[in-house]
Amino acid sequence: MAIIQEIRGISPKIGERCFIAENAVVVGDVVMGDDCSIWYSAVLRGDVNSIRIGNRVNIQDGAVVHTLYGQSVSEIGNDVSVGHNAIIHGAKVGNNVLVGMGAILMDNAVIPDNTIIAAGAVVLSNSVLEPGIYAGIPAKKVKDSDEKVIAAIRNNAQGYLTYKEWFMGDEGQETKRLRD
Repeated sequence: MAIIQEIRGISPKIGERCFIAENAVVVGDVVMGDDCSIWYSAVLRGDVNSIRIGNRVNIQDGAVVHTLYGQSVSEIGNDVSVGHNAIIHGAKVGNNVLVGMGAILMDNAVIPDNTIIAAGAVVLSNSVLEPGIYAGIPAKKVKDSDEKVIAAIRNNAQGYLTYKEWFMGDEGQETKRLRD
């Protein structure tokens, strides 16, 4: 069973229809919206400050969300995918964002709606980005957002809604179509 733990008198608040893997950790001041999925070995540590997560967010295997005591909070909007082993440390992430595998978002960075942070990219503290695709260390804009980018981000998040249902034992239409 997942570790869902109160700390400093504050318990996590988890929305409806959320999947939390058996070895995931959700601690302290974490508020999660509906239809989220927290995957294997992911850690949401709201012990030193707050973590706020919107609806239809997937935080994939090994990812970590944390903050800096008294100096930052982690905010994640709606329809966000946080890739395997990514780190969000006190950053603000908008809606319809894909954070690639192994990417790092540092304290007080602001990631706008409709943005992709490529695998392995590092967004430095206090960076305020414009919509687009960012890659490298430190992360630099490599492409503007367009309808194709926005659709790719949305499709990734939608896929994780289906995967969540598989693990919750409630097969959706997509699962039935794939099986037939």
